[in-house]
Amino acid sequence: MALKDKLHNPEIVVAPGVYDALSASLAEQAGFDTVYLSGASIAYTKLGRPDIGLMSLTEVNDSLAHIRERTDISIVVDCDTGFGNALNVMRSVRMLERSGANAIQLEDQTYPKRCGHLQGKTLVSTGEMVGKVKAALDARHSDQTLIIGRTDAIAAEGLESALERANAYYEAGADVIFVEGIRSADQVQQVMGQFGGRIPVMANMVEGGDTPLQDASTLQSLGFSMVIFPGALVRALTHMASRFFETLKADGTTDNFRDQMFDFKQLNDYLGTQTMLELGERYEDSAR
Repeated sequence: MALKDKLHNPEIVVAPGVYDALSASLAEQAGFDTVYLSGASIAYTKLGRPDIGLMSLTEVNDSLAHIRERTDISIVVDCDTGFGNALNVMRSVRMLERSGANAIQLEDQTYPKRCGHLQGKTLVSTGEMVGKVKAALDARHSDQTLIIGRTDAIAAEGLESALERANAYYEAGADVIFVEGIRSADQVQQVMGQFGGRIPVMANMVEGGDTPLQDASTLQSLGFSMVIFPGALVRALTHMASRFFETLKADGTTDNFRDQMFDFKQLNDYLGTQTMLELGERYEDSAR
């Protein structure tokens, strides 16, 4: 089923954050049919740096292309601010759509942007962001490629401004609305009171962030159509990897961590190594 159709079903779409082909394939194996290619997670893993606008379109697009080569599940792509003005947005949308994006998220921060749960964000004008949304819609090849309009105005300008901005992006034609940094049940009610039933609304769950953590069932009951957990995997991986290196440094061996690892055969079984080798043998020169 296309992501566009999933978002209009009663059941909420749960999209874990991923950053490469391996993480996306693990999500698929766990039963997820949609993933969120997180700009923050790419910055954390590729650069070892925070989500403060250091990533480029090329790095995001390369990550997307590798994921799409590995899996057919739906991919929601974090496109930050579109990496510039409306013309940059058009180029970004065309590239990401060709590389396999099913939805492309654009936000109204200035460039370089910051993680939605960091302080000190500044926004472009509503008119500039409306232009970016329209440019994205004009640039996409298929209306099955969804454009997500995100506003960070709660932190920068307050809820009333966020609702006004989100409504402007809705009227500009955005397929999904994302009000970042919702801080309370009352704010949820106001957001859903304005947009619930009119357009799919996305929620963002960040461990230790501004928005209180809720499970998918609760968010579904509140009217959200999709929830992302963008950086959760990297936080789990960083915690686990720190413990792994501490153990290796202290013990001089990985043996005491073996019960928390795949061994060589298990990893190759997961990756399908033997199947790929057998496929390659079909094309080898039989005369050799």
